[in-house]
Amino acid sequence: MTRSPVIIITGTPGTGKSTHAELLVKESPVTLKHINVGEMVKDRGLHDGYDAEWQSYTVNEDKLLDELESLVSEGGIILDWHTCDIFPERWADLVVVLRCNHTLLWERLENRGYSLKKIQENNQAEIMGVIAEEARESYQPQLIVELESESMEDLQGNVGRMVTWINEWIANNTAG
Repeated sequence: MTRSPVIIITGTPGTGKSTHAELLVKESPVTLKHINVGEMVKDRGLHDGYDAEWQSYTVNEDKLLDELESLVSEGGIILDWHTCDIFPERWADLVVVLRCNHTLLWERLENRGYSLKKIQENNQAEIMGVIAEEARESYQPQLIVELESESMEDLQGNVGRMVTWINEWIANNTAG
């Protein structure tokens, strides 16, 4: 039996990665497991400590990749993280880069209680398209799709597009 796809959902913090992943798990025609990579890093100690200035953990990439390797090889997962270039290209069947208007993003990050420095850094990254560029430098163009994530309509449309993609992926990757 063919494994299910591995989908990376990435984007600047506040673009809706986890919300998209959670809805996709519910609507997918195949069973998918949502892995919030940031939570995994924290919960499983896959870091080298906490950086108080940036209010985040310093990820130990080797530990993280070792932890994810067997899960990815089984397929049927969504990797949800604010970066994607750490993941080997061979892992990805689809890379979704979520984008958001910087004014709306600023509001979302303020509502999360982010520090001004962290809001500014993430907002600048979104304006400059840093995550999208990382994806383009790390994966073949046919694997990448950039989607706007500013409203509930965007969320529903984006998940609908991903479900369509999964159905096409299944049709193209099923032996028989």
